[in-house]
Amino acid sequence: MTQAYAATDFADRGQLNSVQLNVVTLVDMERAAATKSLDGCLYMMDNSVGGVGQGTDHLETVCKQGQVINWIIRPIDMHRRPDGTWPPMPKINNLVFLDVEKGDEEDVAERRMMTELKVYGAPDRMRDQYTAVYYYWAGAVMSEARPGLYRYRLVLELEKEHGTDKLYLNSVRHPALRVLPV
Repeated sequence: MTQAYAATDFADRGQLNSVQLNVVTLVDMERAAATKSLDGCLYMMDNSVGGVGQGTDHLETVCKQGQVINWIIRPIDMHRRPDGTWPPMPKINNLVFLDVEKGDEEDVAERRMMTELKVYGAPDRMRDQYTAVYYYWAGAVMSEARPGLYRYRLVLELEKEHGTDKLYLNSVRHPALRVLPV
């Protein structure tokens, strides 16, 4: 049985009025490339009130209808190496919302959940010791989204250590948005 939440359930309700939420994902790039899987390689955190699963790959972010959410992604290792090179970067290629109503969490949802705002990111050549470089995917929760739990799959594009090939991986466990009514 899923627990229903209302804005009044949270002691710090004012934060639910925040215009934007951030979901930060750290990726263990070395492990993901070696295993060709994201299992045990993602660590997610957010600034939502009442969310659960902080630091795991199955984070549940509490948000409201119409709210903007920024999914920020970074590798765990962000420092320049002794040889002057930078470690590979991860990029969110897509967020795929799943149709849990059908009972199969692998089916893509038929109903649109987000309005994609824009993909942002800085190219590798802009990295320096003073500027944080990361990619992110931003979207707004549809204002007519029904309150409830919406699981999604992250589709990541990982740079490989050597060469120009990319590795595309899907999250194994499914994080979720818990949409509250406005």
